[in-house]
Amino acid sequence: MLDITLRVRVDVDALIAAQNDMGVCDAIERNAPAGKPAAMSAPHLPKVAGIDSTVPAPAHTPSTLPPVPAAPPAAGAVLQDRLAGWVSDLTTLHELTERLIRTGTLDDALEELLGAGAALVGARRGLVVLEPPRDAARDSPLEDDRGPGLAKGLGLTRSDLGHIETVPRGATAYGRILDSGRSGVPGPIAHPDLLGDDSLHPLHREVAARLGYSASYTVPLATEDAGTLGAAVWLYDEPATPVERQCHLVGLYMRSATEHLGRLIELEQARATVATVAEELLPSRLPRVPGVQLAARHHSGPRGGGDWYDALPLPEGALGLAVGSVSGRGPSALAAMGRLRASLRAYAVMEGEDPVAVLSDLELLLRLTEPARTATALFAYAEPAERKIVLAGAGHTPPLVIGDQRTEFVETSLSAPLGMLACWEAPSVELRPQPGETVLLYTDGLLRRTGDPMDRAFTRLHSAAAGVPRALRGDPAAIADHVLRTVLPEGPDATGDGEDIVLLAARFD
Repeated sequence: MLDITLRVRVDVDALIAAQNDMGVCDAIERNAPAGKPAAMSAPHLPKVAGIDSTVPAPAHTPSTLPPVPAAPPAAGAVLQDRLAGWVSDLTTLHELTERLIRTGTLDDALEELLGAGAALVGARRGLVVLEPPRDAARDSPLEDDRGPGLAKGLGLTRSDLGHIETVPRGATAYGRILDSGRSGVPGPIAHPDLLGDDSLHPLHREVAARLGYSASYTVPLATEDAGTLGAAVWLYDEPATPVERQCHLVGLYMRSATEHLGRLIELEQARATVATVAEELLPSRLPRVPGVQLAARHHSGPRGGGDWYDALPLPEGALGLAVGSVSGRGPSALAAMGRLRASLRAYAVMEGEDPVAVLSDLELLLRLTEPARTATALFAYAEPAERKIVLAGAGHTPPLVIGDQRTEFVETSLSAPLGMLACWEAPSVELRPQPGETVLLYTDGLLRRTGDPMDRAFTRLHSAAAGVPRALRGDPAAIADHVLRTVLPEGPDATGDGEDIVLLAARFD
């Protein structure tokens, strides 16, 4: 009788041996558990009712199990993604705020604000309106009650802004924000669908349709400390509204922007006040003296310097010309400049034919009344009928003669500024301009605004004067403007350290 189990094992081991290129014995030895009898060669248990208890139950097809759902993301991963989003938002906000606070003028700050806000809320166009200055005594705008002027637009032309200005203030979101800001800090106003809003003012609807915007989001420029300065409006081409995250970011940005704009507005107002005071201290108009044409240009620096000029008629048809600069900046320098100019006028009337005596008296007054202050000055006594000028300078830049035949600096003697020596005195210089020549007096602020060393600045000034077109040489105002544009091509406020600029041109017939 054959042992079936033994033959099955041999056949299986033979197959394994063939697959692994080894002998059957090696295969058997490899597959036999060490120290244990083979299961198939173990003694059989007695059969019960013809069932071999050692044979396992036949396998049957199991029921199909439902798919195992994907495990939800771990709480740590969700938190990590959220933190990454917060870090990204804060980084963007920091970069935009840093760019804003680097702006030094109100116009640049408004332009930066509009661009950054548009990027945060996903808009393409926008505008900023500022609340006009208010009269504290009457609590009413100093300007027309129609509403604030539109200070800046993004993607909007001046004509577009003019159309928006025609909408009554109360019918606009920025108007409601400015009006409500008087009693507290207002909140933003969103109009997701302007053309679908039945309560929209008809004129506002017409302007929106003409300019092609369908939604707006308006944010106040307001804080508890600064109050309401204005409002920023961003316009959407299609019905839309920023999501909660965008609203939160632009709200944070506008708080920082309001504080920065408040400082710039105060600075602009201070500059305007200083410029107004300086202009009031200078001649309101230039005198008309036969034989000579006069023109003057004056640009105040941001902090207000003490540069000045003067032209006054003197007895016997003479003319006194003066330019000067007082040390220091701000209101105190302006006050000193006013006192110095008034004193020089008095000395010029009494002894103007002797410029050295005029400056000597001025130096004595300055040393006695303001010992801590110095000043430079140049005074010229001109006789237009004789085309003769006698001048003296105290530490001041030399005049420049501009004509068809020559363009040259007047050779004046070196001298110290007023208030630096115990007793000032320097010889005078006589000059006889030819018919049609212009004598240009100026302060060193013109040279310092170039940002170049003094020798190169003088060369630039000489080149600008020599390059005055022949057609302009008959007008002293045109000569002064040409020199100013050529020496400072980017404008008097774009270069240098913000010093005052004074030019006084006298053309002799």
